[in-house]
Amino acid sequence: MMATCGTAVTLALISGRWKMNILWQLLEGKMRYSDLRNSISNISERMLVMQLREMEKDNLVVRTVYPEVPPRVEYELTELGLSMEPMLKSIEDWGNEYRKKIV
Repeated sequence: MMATCGTAVTLALISGRWKMNILWQLLEGKMRYSDLRNSISNISERMLVMQLREMEKDNLVVRTVYPEVPPRVEYELTELGLSMEPMLKSIEDWGNEYRKKIV
């Protein structure tokens, strides 16, 4: 990551159309891949996989594959990912205030 300030690093980690939605869903706890996909309207399978892989690479999400037939895959936030909760809630609060003033 080539970002030079904390804000740029943070924005690089959460940028992408679906990352905020994925993070928000995973704040509730561990989720099976299919439940996560079904909880986010209009996300394609390809995009969900891509965004999850990026967040896994950035140590925000951990992927667990259970050796079952069919395989069960679950995702959950790492400790680092969980530490984003106050920031995500602040962003949500700001967005709600903005919406009240603009709409």
